This record gives sequence, structure tokens and C-alpha cells, in this order.
Amino acid sequence: MPIVPGTHVLYTIQPGDTLYGIANRTGASLQDLVRQNALYPPITEPDLIFPGWTVLIRLPGMTEHSAVLHQVAPGDTLYRIAERYSVGLDMLAALNRLEQPDILSVAQLIYIPAIVYEIEEGDTLYRISRRFGIPLTELMRANRSRPGLSPDVIFPGYRLILPLPSSTNIVVFQPLPGSRIRSGQPLVGAARAFEANVLYQVRDAANRVVVREQPVTASEGAPAFGRFETELRFNQPPSAPTGTLLVYTRSPRDGSIQDLVEVPVLF
Repeated sequence: MPIVPGTHVLYTIQPGDTLYGIANRTGASLQDLVRQNALYPPITEPDLIFPGWTVLIRLPGMTEHSAVLHQVAPGDTLYRIAERYSVGLDMLAALNRLEQPDILSVAQLIYIPAIVYEIEEGDTLYRISRRFGIPLTELMRANRSRPGLSPDVIFPGYRLILPLPSSTNIVVFQPLPGSRIRSGQPLVGAARAFEANVLYQVRDAANRVVVREQPVTASEGAPAFGRFETELRFNQPPSAPTGTLLVYTRSPRDGSIQDLVEVPVLF
């Protein structure tokens, strides 16, 4: 599964920008910048870019995990950024520790709960959408204004932003959607939950319970967002090769499931 490690920045082309200038300013590889954004014929003439396009830039340096930063462009608001990446506004403000979320500065970097995927030969957006459990409309919205992207044609080497599974009050960082899990697998996320109580379970595709409903306590309770971390301990082996991790809370009033996040997994 070609999830790309390292930190990537989504940058909006400004008047006067050149690919060479962007690469030189960020320390990114010019060759990689071209390939990862399909900045070549028939998408565009060599070295030709337009203001308003957005390009994904891999920053130098190695990190173990895939991370995405959105560089604030003129006219951006936190609401528009949250909408673009299908993440809750309050959650995005909390993850970035923004004391004044209504005030953003041009060129400010906003952390986005998302990963980067590199297109392989034979991929289609529909298959990627199914594999990672991301609606196609959300995938396209996260990558809007990017050259080289259409519902019908994608190019090997092109890199897509994939929002992580989330609801209004819960986001799951690990395991990644579409990844293979085993007993002892870390479960990591953030949640705004009553009394900091978060619940999880794992079911296989035959609806067999692999991990029974278990609680995990977040570092802070509502109204704050707290981080939670535990290990998935299998109660019985899966009977199918695929399944779903479910992370949620229950209503203190009637016990109904709230803020359900579903993460497709492999066994």
C-alpha cells in the first residue's frame, strides 16, 4: 500500500511563482514536484503553472508517518479549510491549538488529519475510494484545484491527499485505513467525549466480532479534545480477510452510538 511517509504541504500558486522558485524556496526536488503533481503534457506545458492551482510539495527530511500541512492562501478561512478536508471545524482548531481560529495569516501552516497516497499502475479513483473508505466526493474535494486530477484519468506517481477517517468529534490516526492489523495493533486518535470515554470494537466482513467493545480514556474530556491510545487485543480470530474498526461514543442519555468512525482494515 503506497502510503508516502514524510511531510507534504499543499500550496496555492501565486502570481509570479515558478516551479523552480517554489522548489528552491521549500528545498523540494524540482523533479519530484513535477512528477507528484503531473505537471507535464498533456496536463500542462513544461514549467507552465497558473495562479490558483494547488500543488503538493514534499518537504525535505524523513519522517516515519505521512503528514499533510495546508499553507494558508489569501481568502482562506478555517471553515473553508475544514470543509475542504472533511474535518470538523472545532477539531481542526483543537488539533492546531488555535486560540483565535477566526484569524489566520497568509502562509500559516495548518495541520490536516490526512495522509498522502502515491498512484500505482492500474489504480482508479473509484478503487482508491473503496479501499480507504473515503467517499469519492470527499477525495475530489480534498484535491480540488490540483492539475493532473480528473475522475477518469490519473497518472502513476501522482500523489493524492486522503483525509483520515473522522466524525465531528473523533478522528483515528492509527491504524491507517486499508492497512493490515493484528492483535496488539496500536489504536491512536483524538476525541471530544463526555467524561473522556471512547469506545471501540473490530468486526470482520462476516460481521464476526474480532475485538469486543472496549473503552479507552482520552487525555481530556469534553469540551476539550483529548488524545487516546491503546492496543487492539483480538478476542477471536477473524473469519474473513477484511473488516472494520469502529470507534465511537455512546449517549449518556440512552446508550445509542454517537460520532461513529469506521476504518476499513485487512487481517
